[in-house]
Amino acid sequence: MQQYLSQYIQAQKAALDSIPLDQVESLIGKLRQLWQEDRQLFVFGNGGSAANASHFITDLGKGASDRLSKRFRCLSLNDNVSWMTALGNDYSYDEIYARQLANFARPGDLVLTMSVSGSSPNLVRAVEWARQHGVYTVALVGGKRGRLADLADFVIAIDAMHYGRVEDAHMGICHMLCYAFMEREELKG
Repeated sequence: MQQYLSQYIQAQKAALDSIPLDQVESLIGKLRQLWQEDRQLFVFGNGGSAANASHFITDLGKGASDRLSKRFRCLSLNDNVSWMTALGNDYSYDEIYARQLANFARPGDLVLTMSVSGSSPNLVRAVEWARQHGVYTVALVGGKRGRLADLADFVIAIDAMHYGRVEDAHMGICHMLCYAFMEREELKG
């Protein structure tokens, strides 16, 4: 078991080392612009990525916003179970995020989705909808990259296929995004 655990940690370190810091820095700049322009951020995913989306929005909407002169306008679309199940039942599971965006998103807003495979039909459909309606799109994906890597305006890919490692790396990126606004004075004004 010790060998397995040691190998797991080594592979996790490799996944974290594959995070392109220049792209994370660019994304921080994009979030700062979004914040300055009082635009809305929508985040969503499936499974563990949905949990990461919820966690990210909590940290950005509460933690980062508590340190700033005004608050981030941000929402996790995977947190309203009754709305998602109504949309899935009445339309299609592929529409559960795109149809929510149709209610909320406006041109100039930003969508960020996380997916290890990069090919989840409901995420792909939401990114397609966003692009058609002038909403900037960001995808955090794994080594498979998938359809999202072709569609999104901005992509960060983790060089791993293991779901847990990619999700952990995505959450690391989300923490960097949030804590930059909590800890870097030049971002607070």
